[in-house]
Amino acid sequence: MNYDINRAYAHLKGSMYAPNLSGSVYFYSVKGGTEVFVEVWGLPLYKPASNEHDPISPFGFHIHEYGVCEISNPDDPYTSAGGHYNPTNQPHGNHAGDFPVLFSNNGYARMSFFTDKFKPRDIIGKSVIIHQNPDDYRSQPAGNSGKRIACGVIYRLY
Repeated sequence: MNYDINRAYAHLKGSMYAPNLSGSVYFYSVKGGTEVFVEVWGLPLYKPASNEHDPISPFGFHIHEYGVCEISNPDDPYTSAGGHYNPTNQPHGNHAGDFPVLFSNNGYARMSFFTDKFKPRDIIGKSVIIHQNPDDYRSQPAGNSGKRIACGVIYRLY
Protein backbone atom coordinates (compact mmCIF):
# COMPACT_ATOMS: atom_id res chain seq x y z
CA MET A 1 0.00 0.00 0.00
CA ASN A 2 1.15 3.51 -0.78
CA TYR A 3 0.22 5.77 2.09
CA ASP A 4 0.59 9.51 1.77
CA ILE A 5 2.64 10.68 4.72
CA ASN A 6 1.47 14.14 5.74
CA ARG A 7 3.12 14.43 9.15
CA ALA A 8 6.43 13.53 10.74
CA TYR A 9 8.01 13.94 14.16
CA ALA A 10 11.39 13.82 15.89
CA HIS A 11 12.08 13.72 19.63
CA LEU A 12 15.35 15.53 20.41
CA LYS A 13 17.74 14.27 23.06
CA GLY A 14 20.88 16.08 24.18
CA SER A 15 24.46 14.84 24.07
CA MET A 16 26.98 15.29 26.88
CA TYR A 17 27.35 18.91 25.69
CA ALA A 18 23.69 19.55 26.58
CA PRO A 19 22.55 16.64 28.77
CA ASN A 20 19.33 18.34 29.89
CA LEU A 21 18.24 19.20 26.37
CA SER A 22 14.97 17.73 25.12
CA GLY A 23 12.44 18.78 22.59
CA SER A 24 10.24 18.02 19.62
CA VAL A 25 10.21 18.83 15.94
CA TYR A 26 7.02 18.43 13.92
CA PHE A 27 6.75 18.47 10.13
CA TYR A 28 3.33 19.13 8.55
CA SER A 29 2.54 18.91 4.86
CA VAL A 30 1.03 22.18 3.63
CA LYS A 31 0.34 23.56 0.17
CA GLY A 32 3.65 23.90 -1.66
CA GLY A 33 5.88 22.44 1.05
CA THR A 34 6.23 21.75 4.76
CA GLU A 35 5.57 23.69 7.94
CA VAL A 36 8.25 22.94 10.56
CA PHE A 37 7.59 23.52 14.27
CA VAL A 38 10.31 23.07 16.89
CA GLU A 39 10.21 23.44 20.67
CA VAL A 40 13.32 22.80 22.79
CA TRP A 41 14.21 23.02 26.48
CA GLY A 42 17.62 22.81 28.14
CA LEU A 43 19.70 24.61 25.52
CA PRO A 44 23.07 25.86 26.78
CA LEU A 45 23.19 29.50 27.76
CA TYR A 46 24.71 32.02 25.38
CA LYS A 47 28.47 32.59 25.51
CA PRO A 48 29.99 35.22 23.23
CA ALA A 49 32.87 34.38 20.93
CA SER A 50 36.41 34.94 22.13
CA ASN A 51 39.77 34.72 20.39
CA GLU A 52 39.95 31.02 21.26
CA HIS A 53 36.30 29.92 20.97
CA ASP A 54 33.27 30.29 18.73
CA PRO A 55 30.08 31.61 20.34
CA ILE A 56 27.65 29.21 21.95
CA SER A 57 24.25 30.14 20.53
CA PRO A 58 22.41 30.83 18.37
CA PHE A 59 22.31 27.16 17.49
CA GLY A 60 22.74 25.56 14.07
CA PHE A 61 19.71 23.45 13.21
CA HIS A 62 19.57 20.93 10.34
CA ILE A 63 18.18 17.72 8.91
CA HIS A 64 20.97 15.17 8.47
CA GLU A 65 21.24 12.23 6.05
CA TYR A 66 20.76 9.26 8.37
CA GLY A 67 18.32 8.44 11.13
CA VAL A 68 21.02 7.28 13.52
CA CYS A 69 21.61 9.13 16.79
CA GLU A 70 24.45 7.07 18.25
CA ILE A 71 27.38 8.50 20.18
CA SER A 72 30.34 6.40 19.11
CA ASN A 73 32.86 9.17 19.87
CA PRO A 74 32.04 11.25 22.98
CA ASP A 75 34.22 14.11 21.70
CA ASP A 76 32.23 14.26 18.45
CA PRO A 77 28.68 13.00 19.11
CA TYR A 78 26.11 11.99 16.51
CA THR A 79 28.48 11.72 13.55
CA SER A 80 26.45 8.60 12.76
CA ALA A 81 23.77 10.98 11.40
CA GLY A 82 26.04 11.86 8.47
CA GLY A 83 26.06 15.21 6.71
CA HIS A 84 23.25 17.59 5.90
CA TYR A 85 20.26 16.27 3.99
CA ASN A 86 21.00 17.48 0.46
CA PRO A 87 19.09 15.43 -2.17
CA THR A 88 19.68 17.97 -4.98
CA ASN A 89 23.44 18.38 -4.34
CA GLN A 90 23.29 22.11 -3.58
CA PRO A 91 26.04 24.18 -1.94
CA HIS A 92 25.70 24.81 1.78
CA GLY A 93 23.18 27.48 2.56
CA ASN A 94 20.79 25.93 0.07
CA HIS A 95 20.65 22.31 1.29
CA ALA A 96 17.13 20.98 1.82
CA GLY A 97 18.28 20.29 5.40
CA ASP A 98 19.49 23.85 6.13
CA PHE A 99 17.20 25.50 8.66
CA PRO A 100 17.19 28.86 10.46
CA VAL A 101 19.25 29.01 13.67
CA LEU A 102 17.59 28.52 17.05
CA PHE A 103 17.77 31.39 19.52
CA SER A 104 17.78 30.38 23.17
CA ASN A 105 15.67 32.28 25.69
CA ASN A 106 17.17 31.12 28.99
CA GLY A 107 17.46 27.61 27.55
CA TYR A 108 14.12 27.57 25.71
CA ALA A 109 13.51 27.95 21.98
CA ARG A 110 10.37 27.77 19.92
CA MET A 111 10.06 28.43 16.22
CA SER A 112 7.88 27.70 13.21
CA PHE A 113 8.83 28.16 9.56
CA PHE A 114 7.94 27.05 6.04
CA THR A 115 10.18 25.25 3.54
CA ASP A 116 9.43 24.25 -0.03
CA LYS A 117 12.47 21.94 -0.26
CA PHE A 118 10.77 18.71 0.91
CA LYS A 119 7.58 17.08 2.12
CA PRO A 120 7.35 15.04 5.36
CA ARG A 121 7.39 11.75 3.38
CA ASP A 122 10.86 12.68 2.03
CA ILE A 123 12.53 12.91 5.43
CA ILE A 124 11.23 9.84 7.26
CA GLY A 125 14.29 7.97 8.53
CA LYS A 126 16.56 11.04 8.52
CA SER A 127 17.56 12.92 11.69
CA VAL A 128 17.39 16.41 13.12
CA ILE A 129 20.56 17.82 14.68
CA ILE A 130 21.14 20.89 16.85
CA HIS A 131 24.69 22.24 16.79
CA GLN A 132 26.51 24.20 19.51
CA ASN A 133 27.40 27.20 17.33
CA PRO A 134 25.56 29.33 14.78
CA ASP A 135 25.54 28.23 11.17
CA ASP A 136 27.35 30.72 8.91
CA TYR A 137 25.44 29.49 5.82
CA ARG A 138 28.64 29.88 3.76
CA SER A 139 31.32 27.41 4.84
CA GLN A 140 31.30 24.19 2.82
CA PRO A 141 30.04 21.62 3.28
CA ALA A 142 28.20 22.27 6.56
CA GLY A 143 28.37 25.86 7.84
CA ASN A 144 30.97 25.56 10.60
CA SER A 145 28.27 25.16 13.24
CA GLY A 146 30.32 23.14 15.69
CA LYS A 147 29.62 20.15 17.87
CA ARG A 148 26.34 18.28 17.62
CA ILE A 149 24.54 18.80 20.92
CA ALA A 150 21.21 17.09 20.20
CA CYS A 151 19.77 14.54 17.82
CA GLY A 152 16.39 13.04 16.99
CA VAL A 153 15.32 10.47 14.40
CA ILE A 154 12.42 11.53 12.17
CA TYR A 155 9.44 9.16 12.22
CA ARG A 156 6.07 9.15 10.54
CA LEU A 157 3.39 10.72 12.73
CA TYR A 158 0.10 8.84 12.42
